[in-house]
Amino acid sequence: MSKSVLGSTKGNTRTSWCCQPLGEEELSEAGSVRIAAMFKALSDPVRLRLFSKIAARPGGEACVCEIQDVGVSQPTVSHHLRKLREAGLLESERRASWVYYRVAPGVLSAMAGLLSRPV
Repeated sequence: MSKSVLGSTKGNTRTSWCCQPLGEEELSEAGSVRIAAMFKALSDPVRLRLFSKIAARPGGEACVCEIQDVGVSQPTVSHHLRKLREAGLLESERRASWVYYRVAPGVLSAMAGLLSRPV
């Protein structure tokens, strides 16, 4: 999946990539597929931990060498990072012999918008 699950965003504002915050309107079929793919990617504890490690880094970027200490083998870390990339949650860039990962632009604000509901 080359396109971000959460669709495109500009700056820190969520565009209408899918839907209003959950609970405000019924999800479309396409919107539910996008959201389910995001939640599925984050439903694995190792993936959630890797995503959290990257998001918590200054600039939201980390070398794989800095985040691979999650209790699984290096090939398994690579597999989980690939799943997060395929879900559109992460982007990657090879620099020399290391791969650097960063949270895809707009992902955190789109997730926050999806899960927030005015009280």
